[in-house]
Amino acid sequence: MPFNIALSGINAASADLNTTAHNISNANTTGFKQSRTEFADVYAAGAFGLSSVNQGSGVRVAAVSQQFTQGTINFTENPLDLAINGEGFFTVSQGGETGYTRAGSFQLDRDGYVVNASGQNLQVFPPVGTGGFATGGLESLQLASTENPPQASGELVVGVNLPANADVPAITPLDPADPDSYNHTTSMTVYDSLGAAHTASFFYTKDAAANTWNVQAYVDGAAVGNAQQIAYDTSGQLVTPAGGALTLPAHPVNTGAADLNLTVDVGETSQYGESFAVNNLSQDGYTTGRLSGLEVTDEGIVQARFTNGQATPLGQLAIANFNNVQGLQAQGDNFWTATYGSGEARLGVAGSSDLGLVQSGALEGSNVDLTEQLVKMITAQRSFQANAQTISAADTITQTIINI
Repeated sequence: MPFNIALSGINAASADLNTTAHNISNANTTGFKQSRTEFADVYAAGAFGLSSVNQGSGVRVAAVSQQFTQGTINFTENPLDLAINGEGFFTVSQGGETGYTRAGSFQLDRDGYVVNASGQNLQVFPPVGTGGFATGGLESLQLASTENPPQASGELVVGVNLPANADVPAITPLDPADPDSYNHTTSMTVYDSLGAAHTASFFYTKDAAANTWNVQAYVDGAAVGNAQQIAYDTSGQLVTPAGGALTLPAHPVNTGAADLNLTVDVGETSQYGESFAVNNLSQDGYTTGRLSGLEVTDEGIVQARFTNGQATPLGQLAIANFNNVQGLQAQGDNFWTATYGSGEARLGVAGSSDLGLVQSGALEGSNVDLTEQLVKMITAQRSFQANAQTISAADTITQTIINI
């Protein structure tokens, strides 16, 4: 009997040493979660249970459980390197098999899909037309390779301060080439429906009526309709137009695009003091854009950035969690699959419920503490030696009995 008991101890110590060696070998593996060997004592029970003098039959390995504590977040220069700060797993898929990983070192395949080193596709909730994401279904994340289409300018915002003490120009009518025929001018770039740029200029001319100005718009040097009046009260606040917007007539362009239909918001203009000031000039159009980069927010929203300043959402990362993460089945390659013991995956978005936030340009390191593992290795070694000594002692006793 002592031989079998000591042998079970040797096997247990060997299993503990194997687990420790596995942890140490993966100390630098991205997203790796260390394991620990859990033991249980063994008793030989009869039909009526254990005897009060039962001395036990040794030890067995009850489980090798992984410890899903947070690893260190290490920052990189790659926007496709992702880390979860908190609970949860990235959802990946390959060949119809869905799995989960904490290793966020992703890259692009030849078709533009975001995959890990094993070729598994990163899963996201697809965007919907309302600006949100369809959290009821998953799809593989693919970067847009096409250009971002242009948007024609429609609303222009002009925020200027017109000097209250300005004089009426001596020369009439307005001539853009003669600065003595107007008081001030501003310009901005606008875009047609094909993304071609045009220069929109506004000339401000003091009217003979008190606190009144005439605004004439030009596009590429051609007048757009007639001058329109804006007026202010004695406090310098805009009163005309009442809605704060000037609607310009449709203006044809020579690029083959649709006519420009511009509305100028002058609600931010004022008439104060003695100097002309430009506080805001903006418009809502943009030209064609080429893909310039990728951005992933803390909530896991993946956006493609384009050279025209626009961002197009490509999806939101599907983050999974489980009622019992230690019930997950490790498949190797930093990859787990769900089991009956883990329960069904609970899919959500980063930052919601018990799910952590996503850090782009970073990777989660292994949670292995090398110092702790080296101590465990020494402990396993001593346990192995002690059990081997038990076998030696039992052998000596056996030889003594045989020699009697």
